[in-house]
Amino acid sequence: MRTYIKSLIVLALFTLVTATGSVGQQFEGTTAPFRINFNARPDGAISAPELDTVNVKRKYYALLIGVEEYQDTSIQPLSEPIKDATLLKDVLIRKYTFEESDVTLLTNPTFEDLNVAFESLIDKIKQDDLLLVFYAGHGWFDARSNIGYWLPSDASQANKAKWFRNSALVESLGAINSKHTLLIADACFAGGIFKTRAPFNNGTADISNMLRRPSRKAMTSGALTTVPDKSVFMKYLLKALEENKDLYLPSEDLYDNIRVSMKANSTTKPLYGEIQNAGDEGGNFVLIQRKEQ
Repeated sequence: MRTYIKSLIVLALFTLVTATGSVGQQFEGTTAPFRINFNARPDGAISAPELDTVNVKRKYYALLIGVEEYQDTSIQPLSEPIKDATLLKDVLIRKYTFEESDVTLLTNPTFEDLNVAFESLIDKIKQDDLLLVFYAGHGWFDARSNIGYWLPSDASQANKAKWFRNSALVESLGAINSKHTLLIADACFAGGIFKTRAPFNNGTADISNMLRRPSRKAMTSGALTTVPDKSVFMKYLLKALEENKDLYLPSEDLYDNIRVSMKANSTTKPLYGEIQNAGDEGGNFVLIQRKEQ
């Protein structure tokens, strides 16, 4: 009789599973619930839930900042940042999945302009979206206080009241509810954004894993050093984006491409790593090419 009852129970469960056909169906009982994973693949191929992390509806936003003219005549003007930011905007819209309406180009912004731009992103961006922030202009790192800064167009050499602190930048990036944020900074002393932890290069296994976990990463043209106005870093960043043939381009792969090129052609060493205290959980920003490419 017991054997007969067990057979009926097994048959009932099999019928229920076959009828629902659902992924990861959970059964509740008097003991702990259990799950049956119908997507287990012995060959390690991406299963349906993992594919969803690649195909989920998401938008790509970009805030591109170029500062080359300063109200304070004691701060030396630059000649390349706006051109570089404009070229980056072009390749992102033309080759990758950025819509022009979602890309903001700020030229010679003031301290207030920067704050307003980040506040706007906090209100606009949703939890599955991606954000790329680019800055080209003067940067400064105060070794005594261990504080890094961007210099907006209304910055004054005499005081730091309108210098944009790295800590304010980190707070803004942490407050933006994106799935992935990538900061690219082409400025002197840009490596100060990494603070106490050394930047690293540690790629995850596949695109779905990169997209599943939130990320807050930064890529900079150098460490705590000066960099030239005519940027070698920018040259190879644009080259890598233009020449990329892969549908999916993780930011770590983009960095590796730039790093190898600069190693042979520049004394400046670019850096890549997570932004501390901004919500990074080990994911990665992934650029996606437009299908018509």
